[in-house]
Amino acid sequence: MEVTIGNDSELIKLARGIRYQVFTREQQIPAELDLDGFDEESFHALVTENGEPMATARLTVKEDGSSIMARVAVSEVYRGMGVASKVVQAIIQYAQNIGVNFIEIHAHSYLRSYYERFGFEFIKEVEVVGEHQLIEMRHQIVRP
Repeated sequence: MEVTIGNDSELIKLARGIRYQVFTREQQIPAELDLDGFDEESFHALVTENGEPMATARLTVKEDGSSIMARVAVSEVYRGMGVASKVVQAIIQYAQNIGVNFIEIHAHSYLRSYYERFGFEFIKEVEVVGEHQLIEMRHQIVRP
């Protein structure tokens, strides 16, 4: 598995393809909620194997040194293979490398313990998207 992080148009296109399958088709979240206008100003992690896109996540960095990780998605055929962990770890490492202070996420509530394994802490319940209760979590970046 290879992880690429960047924000060129081809990377965004491949990431959107995975997101469309996962969010719009599987989870029936309206496409306009996914396409929120932040793609071009964000960094996208894309996991591939032999050129085949497997998973993606997006990191939007704010001027105050904080960031938001969003749009974590794994194509159905690659689930259960540790691909999501690889993309989350890559985003955390990238955030640390570029000087981000902390990462916030709005995750599905059932993923709370999953993200806690990466050092995210539960903050509060937030909005409901479609039929999915989201929770806010935060990962403080520790500098060596």
